[in-house]
Amino acid sequence: MTDQELRKKAHDLDVTVWVGKAGISSVTDELADQLKDRELVKVKFLRAARGGTTTEELAEDLAERVDADLVETRGNTAVLH
Repeated sequence: MTDQELRKKAHDLDVTVWVGKAGISSVTDELADQLKDRELVKVKFLRAARGGTTTEELAEDLAERVDADLVETRGNTAVLH
């Protein structure tokens, strides 16, 4: 499936993982479990999680930790595959 097709599919997805002040290490297990069960997972980065970093940087780091592909980031939300 191409990135464009994945983005289209992700459009209607609800956010199922929220990253807050505890940071991305607190959601890696949950995200890994969700990625086993479904093709795409939408992650929302709350202001407390971002601190001085961008959503893009956090999403790339998170994707790397769970061995996933970052499909896209939009605003404070990322889609992982």
